[in-house]
Amino acid sequence: MNTVRENDRPRSTPAAAAAQVDDRHDYLEAQGRALRIVALLLVLAFSAAGLGISWALSAGTPAQVAAAPAADLSEVSFPIQVNDRVEDWMYRYLTTQRPQFQAFLDREGIYSGMIREKLRSRGMPEELIYLAMIESGFVPQARSRVAATGMWQFMGPTARQYGLRVDEWVDERRDPVKATDAALDYLEALHGRFGSWYLAAAAYNAGPSRVSRVVRRHGGATAGDEDLYWEILDQLPLETRVYVPKILAATLLAREADTFGFQVAEAVPYTFDQVFAPGQTPLRTVAETLDLPVQLLRDLNPHLVRGVTPPGISYPLRVPVGKGPQVVALLNARGVRRAD
Repeated sequence: MNTVRENDRPRSTPAAAAAQVDDRHDYLEAQGRALRIVALLLVLAFSAAGLGISWALSAGTPAQVAAAPAADLSEVSFPIQVNDRVEDWMYRYLTTQRPQFQAFLDREGIYSGMIREKLRSRGMPEELIYLAMIESGFVPQARSRVAATGMWQFMGPTARQYGLRVDEWVDERRDPVKATDAALDYLEALHGRFGSWYLAAAAYNAGPSRVSRVVRRHGGATAGDEDLYWEILDQLPLETRVYVPKILAATLLAREADTFGFQVAEAVPYTFDQVFAPGQTPLRTVAETLDLPVQLLRDLNPHLVRGVTPPGISYPLRVPVGKGPQVVALLNARGVRRAD
């Protein structure tokens, strides 16, 4: 997964490292209150938009947000909590990891419309889009060191459990549309199991069985209790300890990207026409016949791992909007030679 761990800061000389620590301390001392104020303003803005979020501050504890009962997803929003862990990741994204976060924001625009529409249609928090940002940086072809694949970083067994095809021809973990549907199905199921979006996110990262064992040792979970994540944090894997803080930091910064000095490039949304193509139709041949860049068809069909439609069946092929009739005519004219 596209994860930066706690100790991933660049190495330097002892003196430089000490200076960096001092600089970071000074930065947090000077900016911590400002970050909390910005977060407060954002939460108030969300509340004004009718998202049902309230804010409370308590010294030494997370800023807490009231959550609606788990049974009514239409009334639930991803709670916004700000604490030292969240501020640390805001600091990282604003400084040492700023170029990476800028790239995340630029790619968000490609898939944002599609993902947010699916979240809204299910009554799920739109902030869950930033789970995909943390998982893969919105890269459909992303692959982790443990073979988790796609924008939502599914492992093979979980992908198949949620209806995704994974074989030598097609890997739907890399399909932005189908993988998003599967990921939201999974997150809905996890929320139903734990009654908490934070615990659902943690279980998405670490696995539900692992989180369940920790929760049971702690005495169980209560629907809507988001504080439990922070209470069991140190018993979770290192990656999972930073998972929710990273999502929260990304949410706060992305919501006010201009305020934080990010210049987000305008992105072409992921839209397409769909036609049915014979088995083993090469993307390259279709692209060349239509005088299109082959990379454009690969970007629209990242799940076709060999660059051809699978053999033996008529398979839906994604083509640029407006090009569908041309591709149909091409296929009807038998102008596309099958791949060997």
